[in-house]
Amino acid sequence: MSNEKRAVSIGHLIQRFSPIFILLLLILVMSLVNEHFFQFANMINIIRQTAFLGVVAMGMTLVILTAGIDLSVGSLMAISACVMGVAATEWGVPPALAILLGILAGTVMGILNGVIITKGKIQPFIGTLGMMVMARGLVLLITGGLAVRDIPESMLVIGSQRLWGVPYSAFVFMVIAIIAWILLNKTTLGRNVMAVGGNAEASRTSGIRVDRTKIIVYGLCGFAAAIAGFLYMGRVNSVPPLMATGMELQAITAVALGGTSLAGGNGSIVGTIIGVLTIGVLNNGLQLMEFSPAWQQVILGGMIIAVVIFDSWRKRKFD
Repeated sequence: MSNEKRAVSIGHLIQRFSPIFILLLLILVMSLVNEHFFQFANMINIIRQTAFLGVVAMGMTLVILTAGIDLSVGSLMAISACVMGVAATEWGVPPALAILLGILAGTVMGILNGVIITKGKIQPFIGTLGMMVMARGLVLLITGGLAVRDIPESMLVIGSQRLWGVPYSAFVFMVIAIIAWILLNKTTLGRNVMAVGGNAEASRTSGIRVDRTKIIVYGLCGFAAAIAGFLYMGRVNSVPPLMATGMELQAITAVALGGTSLAGGNGSIVGTIIGVLTIGVLNNGLQLMEFSPAWQQVILGGMIIAVVIFDSWRKRKFD
């Protein structure tokens, strides 16, 4: 094997196994510093806390694989849950239809992200940043800056209740993850996503409809954000106007920790699941050690910088 091929092979091994190593190392550290970490109730708590992040991260993975990014997912979670809550409590809409309206709102705004980026020829960072601000403003306008409460119990069950001791939200995450894996690995759309992220111009030359692929992917990301908003609403039993603030950063970090290249074209759903669990274990461990939310933000920011530096180093060294 030539040195060049050996370097590429090493790079792929690092990308594939480093997320697992990081997660196992973090679990080991947390179990050593806190005796309550491995208790069953705490394990369930980690799952409950990470379910909605995991759903968002599934959509974010598809976006990042196309060499894009979506900064609006937290706001789309909020606007989707807001539509659900207000429709049911103020507009007199039946709960099932209210949920569908909220999911539709998130999906349409995700599609709009894709249209703005592809047809407006602007960077995903800028396009989704604008959508983030706009969607958050719509939430404040609809709610008047007040939390939506008195939501029908039937709309809160999946986000708050458990089956056999396991939160319903964990099962939703599992189903969404399976669908995302099949979509990415077993469909033409998944192959197109990888191709577009690897080289958009070459993909266009080979006949792939690049713009349509990106629009679909951003629509799926909006759909995932809407589902996550539904779960979050059930967890907190309301729709706070600043709901899911900063969720986009956690989702991006989870995807990057899972080994997906931020430059696109290389990554996996399984890796993102590992990244989500890593974020969940870290947040839970810091809470058990009674770190303040401010320090949690500092550490999360440091992790974002670290994974970006690592991804850049790996590409320079091995690609």
